[in-house]
Amino acid sequence: MINKQYILRERPVGLPTAATWSLESEPVPEVGEGQFLVRQHYISLDPAMRGWMNDARSYIPPVQLGEVMRAGSIGEVIVSKHPKFPVGSFASGWGGVQQYCLTNGDNWYLVDPKLAPLPAYIGTLGMPGMTAYFGILEVGKIKAGDVVVVSGAAGAVGSIVGQIAKIKGCTVVGIAGGADKCQYLLDKLGFDAAIDYKTEDINAALKRTCPKGVDVYFDNVGGEILDAALARLRMHARVVICGAISQYNSTEGIKGPSNYLSLLVNRATMQGMVVMDYAKDYRQAAQEMGSWMAEGRLVSREDIYEGIENFYPTFLRLFSGEKLGKLVLKVIE
Repeated sequence: MINKQYILRERPVGLPTAATWSLESEPVPEVGEGQFLVRQHYISLDPAMRGWMNDARSYIPPVQLGEVMRAGSIGEVIVSKHPKFPVGSFASGWGGVQQYCLTNGDNWYLVDPKLAPLPAYIGTLGMPGMTAYFGILEVGKIKAGDVVVVSGAAGAVGSIVGQIAKIKGCTVVGIAGGADKCQYLLDKLGFDAAIDYKTEDINAALKRTCPKGVDVYFDNVGGEILDAALARLRMHARVVICGAISQYNSTEGIKGPSNYLSLLVNRATMQGMVVMDYAKDYRQAAQEMGSWMAEGRLVSREDIYEGIENFYPTFLRLFSGEKLGKLVLKVIE
């Protein structure tokens, strides 16, 4: 068997190019004791992947040049010498952008395709869903009656954040790019209001949709939208810093918020969150979100594209906005 894999070849400045990776083929390695081989079905494409390419201090070591591009994945165990991962079972972990993954099982876990479709395990029931769950509940500390604003609201994390906030009795305003995405937030996800950052003045729109201010702002984008949200904070507001996709490909440095004194005036807090900090509680969170999905209260949406060769153009959809929900690459042939 031959394994096609994307190897990181350069550290990009700005938006990655096709030359950032090379698509290479090599024989699938032999399985040793305590290992198993996964035939990957789906690969998770996430904005965090852009940060993992930088040779800089972060919450996780960077992908090294010459290594397979890091990514979450899910697939079927086809050869196993590991007692906990039998042949025929399905598992999810850090399989990378490749068709097959040989692993000793560290940071892999079994999933049941009878309980949910496989892509959901790298979406709503995977890292994006866990990020949303712990970010809004543990860091955002939402309570019934709060006014919650979410940026990147039609994306993998933001769409789940907003729905959880609605389940918990909050008023939810989503910020997204384009009329179709905003309509999706209102019609399919049950948001109370939606702001199209491509056509609306963000400051005026936040004033209109949040006339009494914002209790919780969940930030996925950074930049000007973060600045506008800071200007609308209420007393003791919470700002959750989850991501800053508007800044990831900047060639001029990161643009920080100029309205940060609003935190002082309103005795507000701004806290970063990394989902790995909550790993011990993933199972409990997945069970609760799974029950919400079964009840029809939580919508899981995956935007799936096919072919390992299409990794690069599909990856670019993270930054062009040409996606809805969780971006997934199907690699099984």
